[in-house]
Amino acid sequence: MEYERLDERVVVLAIFEIGAHSCRPLKFKRKSGREVTITEVGLVHPKNDGLKTRHIFDVTDGTADYRLEFDSETLVWRLTAEGDRYE
Repeated sequence: MEYERLDERVVVLAIFEIGAHSCRPLKFKRKSGREVTITEVGLVHPKNDGLKTRHIFDVTDGTADYRLEFDSETLVWRLTAEGDRYE
């Protein structure tokens, strides 16, 4: 699978709960205005960057794969990769 590397700040609608998988993104809005509704969350893992932790989410909308990163210090979401489209 081919991924296009990105570094785009996005607005994310997410659910935060108590438990093992306490955060789940539901949809995100790109700077172009395009909204992407997430149909499945795949791999979720934290990544330490010095004292900072980023939470990585591999998600899909059913037609393309995306990688979202949540910075738990700044509370900023970034779209860091977009995979092949299946249209």
